[in-house]
Amino acid sequence: MFFLIGLVVVFGSVIGGYIPHGDLRVLWQPFEVLIICGAALGGFIIANPKTVLLGAAKQMTHLLKGTPYKKDHFLELLVMLYAVFKLANSKGALALEPHIENPEASDLFSQYPKFAGNHHAVEFLCDALRLITMGSDNPHVLEAMLDEDIEILKHESEAVAHAVTGMADGLPAFGIVAAVLGVIVTMGSISEPPEVLGALIGGALVGTFLGVLLAYGVVGPMGKNLENYAEAEIKYFHCLKAGILAHVQGHAPAISVEYARKCLFAHDRPSFADVEEAVASVQAA
Repeated sequence: MFFLIGLVVVFGSVIGGYIPHGDLRVLWQPFEVLIICGAALGGFIIANPKTVLLGAAKQMTHLLKGTPYKKDHFLELLVMLYAVFKLANSKGALALEPHIENPEASDLFSQYPKFAGNHHAVEFLCDALRLITMGSDNPHVLEAMLDEDIEILKHESEAVAHAVTGMADGLPAFGIVAAVLGVIVTMGSISEPPEVLGALIGGALVGTFLGVLLAYGVVGPMGKNLENYAEAEIKYFHCLKAGILAHVQGHAPAISVEYARKCLFAHDRPSFADVEEAVASVQAA
């Protein structure tokens, strides 16, 4: 939603500021657009592996939907962690095995659909809990493993954002390429009258204009938007990690969840009272 609003503001401001002083038809240069966008897309394909190309196509929907990782998403995660830690403390770590080995059929995880629908998060938690049930309760060793896992996830999550940002960096140069080609065409018509030459030179300069506008008004912000999405996604895993490590160190479920809560960004962090109220149903179960 905000992405579309931003596009309207960018193009509305540029076009609105241009119309009182110039003819809008001059900006219609389809071949300039073909040169700039086609070359940028081709460079994007050359520079990135198949996983990034497929990921880019998939992540474009994130621009319209925005990040799902909001306060209610994290609140559900904290309640889920509390339920897991409570079960482990009351019935032993081995009681987690049915849920870990077959999370899709787990009646515990199914109570938390946002978490259950996040394949990477479910796998991250189950892998950590599996090690704990196998006796790997050294928090330092476990933390190193979780950090490595998060680093891999971070690299994969940010790959598309970095690729899109790289394409934005090249757009001004491709705008210059289009402008130079326009100048070449103009030089071939040097004997034409001034009004013809003026139109040709104006068309050539549109290439530079479009390259800069697309780089800093559209594609660059798209890359930053995807980077913010990846950052919010990684924070979700840091929250999981904090809770797991606190649990391994022997803290009570409520304390472990508080460690997890405190690592969240302030604008996404549920209050202590919100978490306490939300886990009341788990305590009564």
